[in-house]
Amino acid sequence: MVIQRWQTLLLLIAVALMCVFCCTPWAYRAAEGTLEAIPVLVSDAPVLLVINIVIAALLFLSIFMFNNLKRQMTVTILSMVLICASIVTCGLMLYVAYPGASLVWTGGVLLLLAALVCALFAYRFMKKDRKLLSSYDRLR
Repeated sequence: MVIQRWQTLLLLIAVALMCVFCCTPWAYRAAEGTLEAIPVLVSDAPVLLVINIVIAALLFLSIFMFNNLKRQMTVTILSMVLICASIVTCGLMLYVAYPGASLVWTGGVLLLLAALVCALFAYRFMKKDRKLLSSYDRLR
């Protein structure tokens, strides 16, 4: 079986990256009185956890909206905006809630950026499909 639509695969990868982001530490903070570093997880911040669960759910639902390409594109754009909001929320929480924390690039930031890139490329493939469908409509 060959996957005919690349955006499906890219959206699935983005969903997997968002799920992995919810399980890995995105920062380390120093414990009080010791030199030990405590990982900061997404589950430590309920707002950030809810945003990331909503993003993963929207990306997953977008996979099954292939019949309505316009709606699929809208949901994907909304997901990309929410991924950007998640990145900003992580940055704000790092400097406000955990002032001495150090960011984990491989666990947090790169996963979000990779999910954003996958969603962006999926959107580009959707746009390409829409352009192809509109060219077929002109032929009729």
